[in-house]
Amino acid sequence: MATARRDEIDRRASLLASGLIGVALMAAIDEVVFHQLLGWHHFYDRSTPAIGLLSDGLLHTAELVGLVAGFFWLSDLRRRGAFGRLQGWAGLLIGAGGFQLFDGLVDHKLLRLHQIRYGVNNLAWYDWTWNLAGAALLVTGVLLLLRAR
Repeated sequence: MATARRDEIDRRASLLASGLIGVALMAAIDEVVFHQLLGWHHFYDRSTPAIGLLSDGLLHTAELVGLVAGFFWLSDLRRRGAFGRLQGWAGLLIGAGGFQLFDGLVDHKLLRLHQIRYGVNNLAWYDWTWNLAGAALLVTGVLLLLRAR
């Protein structure tokens, strides 16, 4: 197996590996904070509480697989000296923001799998906060990626 020289940065793989970690990390934050600690919703709230809990477990499994795969990929890039630090940070932010926007727009509004929170008078404040925070992460990642090029 050929190894990369220190000046042969794999920008695409650095972006993708870190992007996978970013998606999984934001999914973990969402699942642990909003599903478990605050108990605001489950991943799938259109059925029984048992199905909601099962859907949270499946999401947790997927995020853990993503984290492990992403960190193995990242470790391989670093071992070969092929990891691009700026692309890595960009990927992490793009992945996290992309997950958050997808969750807020597709899961919450389009598919209506769940809402951010139930039993509140003004859900729009929660939606705007969630989606704007995701957009800020995504835009910051894209700007960092442009700077890295």
